[in-house]
Amino acid sequence: MEIERLFDILDNQLENYNQDISLAEKVNGKWIHYSTQDFVDKTNQVSLGLLALGIRAGDNVAVISNNRPQWNFVDMGMLQIGVVNVPLYPNITEADYNFIFKDARIKLAFVSDEEIYGKIKSFSENIESLQAIYTFNEVSGAKSWTEVIDAGIDVDMNEVKKLKEGIKGPDLATIIYTSGTTGDPKGVMLSHANIVSNVNHCIPLLPVGPEHSALSFLPLNHSFERMLTYLYMSQGISIYYAENMETIGDNLKEIHPHIFATVPRLLEKVYDKIMAKGYELSGVKKKLFFWALNLGLKYEYSGKNGAWYGFKLAIANKIIFNKWREALGGNLRALVSGGAALQPRLARVFCAGKIPVMEGYGLTETSPVLAVNQVEEVNKCFGTVGPVLEGVELKIAESDGEIICKGPNIMMGYYNRQDLTDEVIDSDGWFHTGDIGEFVEGRFLKITDRKKELFKTSTGKYVAPQPIENKFKESMLIEQIMVVGEYQKFVGALIVPSQLALEEWCKENGINNGSFEDMVKEQKVIDEFTRITEEFNENFEHSLQIKQFRLIPAEWSIDTGEMTPTLKLKRKNVMKKYGHLVDEIYAE
Repeated sequence: MEIERLFDILDNQLENYNQDISLAEKVNGKWIHYSTQDFVDKTNQVSLGLLALGIRAGDNVAVISNNRPQWNFVDMGMLQIGVVNVPLYPNITEADYNFIFKDARIKLAFVSDEEIYGKIKSFSENIESLQAIYTFNEVSGAKSWTEVIDAGIDVDMNEVKKLKEGIKGPDLATIIYTSGTTGDPKGVMLSHANIVSNVNHCIPLLPVGPEHSALSFLPLNHSFERMLTYLYMSQGISIYYAENMETIGDNLKEIHPHIFATVPRLLEKVYDKIMAKGYELSGVKKKLFFWALNLGLKYEYSGKNGAWYGFKLAIANKIIFNKWREALGGNLRALVSGGAALQPRLARVFCAGKIPVMEGYGLTETSPVLAVNQVEEVNKCFGTVGPVLEGVELKIAESDGEIICKGPNIMMGYYNRQDLTDEVIDSDGWFHTGDIGEFVEGRFLKITDRKKELFKTSTGKYVAPQPIENKFKESMLIEQIMVVGEYQKFVGALIVPSQLALEEWCKENGINNGSFEDMVKEQKVIDEFTRITEEFNENFEHSLQIKQFRLIPAEWSIDTGEMTPTLKLKRKNVMKKYGHLVDEIYAE
């Protein structure tokens, strides 16, 4: 059947794939499965219940929850009657929730648990539009989401069918508020046609089908994971929801998925855990581990390393990398990475270990995929985000190198903010991404920086932080880094070392570990980071080289305020928190 609206994807699955396991979640240690028919039934029940409660097409309803089948039930239940889904992160501030609820005039809210319910309840009386809050978990004193289903028992299903028939592709489907690194969140309006176009153009690139399964753990309100969910659904792929971020490793071994999506920060964590196990080895086993690792870091596509390299890599795959694959479930056909730049060294070593990485690029405003490295090696290039997606028109602006694009996936605009919409979509219909890029080998898109993150030193030189940061993160000892130096005479950096790698380095160099704080103060450690800095500086012209740095013994995270919910660096927050260290750098 032809897919024009998002709910057509579910109808298509029932007609063509009708799975015994469409969605699955783990409850009290046991996997609960929902068939395609269960999914359809629950969706219809939600639609009927919403109508019974007086919710109508065009109303905005919030969903704030961890990944679970109930998220999908209420999502589809809203979409097929024209209700607009406004999904929000479970870990943003009460101030952001308050702003969004007022801005979007939220009528109902579905929340996962007691903690989120408490946050919303605390300001709900100030939201005139809000009629009720429903919880997926049982919460004392709160309305259960099952009350919505119960409310629709007497509603005629023909009313839902009529509403479905009246919804068209260009109609508004969802408002996704971007987390942003500064200012109030912006509501990105996406139509059914916006997201469906992205799904349809990604289908030919998908290396899995109805006999395969996917593990999902990135938040479903994230446009990346949400589009992939619709993509999986369109091909009848069974979707399993991880219990939480801490159980991903166990869930991978239980489910043996064929595909999952991640962001680079989480992939770096996986790599760090693998490295930690390597450091724990001794003797021949340890030597073999790092021999294989160093071999993988030199990997090139399409046999470019030569036959002798291929022979050695085959041995490495048999004795070392096979354990990496087992740790990821043993069946992985693709690992999809998006949301930020992936270090090329990680892509190399995973691909060398027969764990294909599909790194892509896009924005919430573009539904989201604009380009992606594909499974076939001829359509991959390390250090890039791959070829431009079919159906998308993309070019590099001659004036400043900004990536601009057109296509059916470009948003309708920002909710209630025509002024901001006009700033990013020009009179010719080109969407301005705010990213700087270039094409490699004529067809592979490479992101070189964020336009807003460019800064100028006091000598008048422009500095693009991301290429420098990405290069330095190739060091095993560097976990995170932020380049500084706006209006200063030289470039500096704040560096968060990898605690595990640093502990191992200290052991090998006769330093009694002590605490993380103690290690970064050791002169030998500072000297080693100076050596690393000098080594990597050779990749950049003199004005872009890091002259001074400070080591920070504390990982930047969402909870501590330095990272957005999509794990992007909040540079202003880092500067505010560690400004005294930056002052030290330039006081010398």
